[in-house]
Amino acid sequence: MNEEQKDSISQVAVNELVSAKSPTETIRPTLIVSEKTIFEYSLFLEHLLAGLADESIPVALVCPPDCGVDSFIYGAVEVFRYPVINLSLAEPYNRNVLTEQLAKYKPTVLHCLCESKAGLTKQLAHRLDLPYVMTVNSLSSRWRGFSVSGHCVKIIAPAKSIAEDVVKFHPHFVERIEQINIGTFVEQDCVCFSQRNRLVSMVMVHPLDKVANFENIFNAMRFLAINEYEFMLIIIGTGRAERQLRKLLAALDLVQKVTIVPGFKPWRSVLTGGDIFIQPKPNTSFNPFMLEAMSVGLAVAACKGGVDDLIIEGKTAVVFNPNDEISIRSTLQGLLDRKESAQQLARSAQQYLRENHSVSNMVSALLANYNIATAQWYNR
Repeated sequence: MNEEQKDSISQVAVNELVSAKSPTETIRPTLIVSEKTIFEYSLFLEHLLAGLADESIPVALVCPPDCGVDSFIYGAVEVFRYPVINLSLAEPYNRNVLTEQLAKYKPTVLHCLCESKAGLTKQLAHRLDLPYVMTVNSLSSRWRGFSVSGHCVKIIAPAKSIAEDVVKFHPHFVERIEQINIGTFVEQDCVCFSQRNRLVSMVMVHPLDKVANFENIFNAMRFLAINEYEFMLIIIGTGRAERQLRKLLAALDLVQKVTIVPGFKPWRSVLTGGDIFIQPKPNTSFNPFMLEAMSVGLAVAACKGGVDDLIIEGKTAVVFNPNDEISIRSTLQGLLDRKESAQQLARSAQQYLRENHSVSNMVSALLANYNIATAQWYNR
């Protein structure tokens, strides 16, 4: 069967969808996610699906095959796996199959949750004649030139720094850009130094791509170890520099102090066993791990730059210079030596999240945007 024949088959389903659309229909969003979204933003996705289920909103989820979404599916969620055949030559076939599946499902709005799926979402929106909402989680340096179309009714940013960056990249869409903070559930208790007899635990989540990103951190850890501080650092991440980093840890005699583990879920359970969360380098994407670390009550030590909206010095985090080993070790020493101040900082961050990152506000804002997108599109 050639591509023209396949397109004609899908067009029948698309025509049925277009003829059935009505502005008074129940909102039926389709969420389009990547494997990265499911790993890094799994709690956000879980909270969003649960919130939509509470509002009795039917949802479709387009996700990669074998990505393990069953553990956080809530309510009436229909899952579409994409691609069906994981070969570049099968791309026209895969998109045709997905188009037909969504046409039969009859969504009213698409929501792309990852920049890497912007092209797929744009094409689906055109073929199905649907509006879509685009979430941008990173600064433009990470976008690699993705584009949006006239079908994009809203561009959602989880941080002010990202929203401002989007305005620079898409100034003609300035009226469509909106900041919606990612919501989380904040624990009542603060885990930071909550167990006096427990070994101090620090947690760091970062790709193991460059040895240079860790040298100052490791040297600061060696200084603490030499000065008889008792601690354990858990680094969560994978990357091409992992072998070199393990060699560096051995050379610095830190093998017993620093443990490298691959990414896994549920990683919130690791955070609840920690005291201090460290962000070693500026992050060009919104950091969901820092958000969750704050929510369970870890004291955060981080560096400014990139997407640093959560890092408010003295209120939600202590700040160090990532290029200065002395700055890093003095910052960590301060947390270790003044545990009550560290706990106070962690509680302050939890309160900040309660006031600015509630799940209910996030779900309400996204649902409002789905309604706005649908109403604007169907009332053209």
